[in-house]
Amino acid sequence: MIYILDTVSLGMFEQRHPATMQRMHEVLAEGGNRVITTIVSVEEKMDGWLLECRKAQTGQAHLRALAELSGAVDLWLQREWLPFSHDAAVLFDQHIRLKKLIGARDLSIAAIALSVDGTVVTRNFADFARVPNLKYEDWAMERPST
Repeated sequence: MIYILDTVSLGMFEQRHPATMQRMHEVLAEGGNRVITTIVSVEEKMDGWLLECRKAQTGQAHLRALAELSGAVDLWLQREWLPFSHDAAVLFDQHIRLKKLIGARDLSIAAIALSVDGTVVTRNFADFARVPNLKYEDWAMERPST
């Protein structure tokens, strides 16, 4: 099974959110599972860092923002992510025609997930529920101990 972290879930993973980390460990311990993100989330994260660079008003703020951007770029060059493939583009267009408007980035993530038969890990059930046949779950919810 392929589990695809959307941008919010990716941030929770990066911040080591306890419930998210617990579920990730469970999924990976099952064997045969893959946890990955998409180029869409990479783009969205980079957008945030670039905005911080543009907003910097002092030399120190600019230094800090560019250092964070540099670290993020270095990190992303070492990671693997799912691309926005031709199949994803076709699915994206099919869902636009069906008026399943959930925002271009979320629709792109959904299209990638559908193209690889993956499950989106998200907190955004309201939007992703609008995409037919899309599998999704929330890893940030606390689970009872077993």
